[in-house]
Amino acid sequence: MEHYLKKILRARVYDVAIETPLEKAENLTNRLQNFIWLKREDLQPVFSFKLRGAYNRMSQLKEEELKKGVVASSAGNHAQGVALSASYLNCKAVIVMPLTTPEMKISAVKQLKAEVILHGDTYDEAYEEAKRISNQDGLTFIHPFDDEEVIAGQGTIGREILSQIETPPNAIYIAVGGGGLIAGVGAYVKSLWPDVEIIGVEPKEAAAMTESLKEGRRIELKDVGLFADGVAVKQVGKNTFDLAKKCVDRMITVNTDEICAAIKDVFEDTRSILEPAGALAIAGLKSDVANRKLRGKSLVAIACGANMNFERLRFVAERAELGEEREAMFAVEIPEKVGSLRQLCKLIGKRSLTEFSYRMSGGNNAQIFMGIEVKGSKDKEELIEKIQSQKYKCLDLSNDELAKVHLRHMVGGRLPIVKDNSYNPVVKELLYRFEFPEKPGALMRFVNSMKPEWSISIFHYRNHGADIGRIVIGVLVEERDISNWETFLREIGYKSWEETKNPAYELFLGAQNG
Repeated sequence: MEHYLKKILRARVYDVAIETPLEKAENLTNRLQNFIWLKREDLQPVFSFKLRGAYNRMSQLKEEELKKGVVASSAGNHAQGVALSASYLNCKAVIVMPLTTPEMKISAVKQLKAEVILHGDTYDEAYEEAKRISNQDGLTFIHPFDDEEVIAGQGTIGREILSQIETPPNAIYIAVGGGGLIAGVGAYVKSLWPDVEIIGVEPKEAAAMTESLKEGRRIELKDVGLFADGVAVKQVGKNTFDLAKKCVDRMITVNTDEICAAIKDVFEDTRSILEPAGALAIAGLKSDVANRKLRGKSLVAIACGANMNFERLRFVAERAELGEEREAMFAVEIPEKVGSLRQLCKLIGKRSLTEFSYRMSGGNNAQIFMGIEVKGSKDKEELIEKIQSQKYKCLDLSNDELAKVHLRHMVGGRLPIVKDNSYNPVVKELLYRFEFPEKPGALMRFVNSMKPEWSISIFHYRNHGADIGRIVIGVLVEERDISNWETFLREIGYKSWEETKNPAYELFLGAQNG
């Protein structure tokens, strides 16, 4: 720890970086009944803290190393930090980025005069290519997190926080990807204020540090969720893990909805829009306040990045209310008779509806898909009880991924029943969700990989402006052909989830009995 403390005190970052403000988040402070402070790293010249570590590492290169140039792998923020540092130091920079990188981030790096090479679908593939180029061309590889000088550069954030706040905060919440940020800040803060809690925050689908600390060794995840692409790392660094074991008090994981809600919270306080990874610490802070029922504490969250591509905002806006538990999604079954729909509307009362999908059916009951504003989990449960008191079936879909991503845009039809001898009872409809790297041709590759005799009965794809594409597909497969379908699932290589028995599917889209 003393070794890193000295490095942080000597770190060179302010040739290109700025000392960012520590701002009180008034809305969050009032709502959460704690004193909430945001360390505004989103205000850096490249809208991310990554500039600090990259420049500190590169400023210490020898003259001959600068002449040859540097190479880095990154999905965006580290790339911009390296590119700007190279521009200031007047050296060549080659950045290897995954093919799935949003165009906005690619353009930002090119504007800083760096050479961009697109390679692979994931960060790990881009990393291997960057290492190959480094060995082949003699370029110095600038690691995004697992480097002592990079860690020291990020640690200057901790130094600033301690100088900007009058008394030690109770806790500092820090987003974790490879671990460079939490290692640097944690090493500095714990050296001077050991009683301050250092709390790491990761997405549930990319919790490499959480699992590694739990097991006492570095764990490599099989795959990671890409929504918070800035922290989508399968394995944390060796140096960062060694430091985390000494200075991280706890880890928290949050879901996509909670991250989206945090983006909205910061917007309401600052009118700035953080990227998902940038809002991770705020999401973790909110979760911790709720779970531990904290009151009157001084809590700091590092808002670590704002490289948000505009197209993703649609998805964020849709999910923020669910993450804040201000919206609930229900499937309600009512009798198909005169007056039932009006009675349901009376139960809803003056509540604001966000969605309401109804279609007359030929059966005795009708299914309604409904989005409705609520005031937290208790209010939601009271509404469910109120609906059920009228003998209406009510299914809470607020945490159902199929319903949130696809079904809310699809409600309205079922698999038709053919009532003559041409109906083949051995044909089965299977419903699956898929995720795949969002790049040109990926969707067509998926469709073209399917056997032509498999009839597609449902297909829904929606571009969420993210690095990952999502499809829900219904396919008619004969029972004797199920093994071929399972082979297809293995060979296509995309993450998939069977939803055939999902109650939301059975209510709104599945074949009717009869």
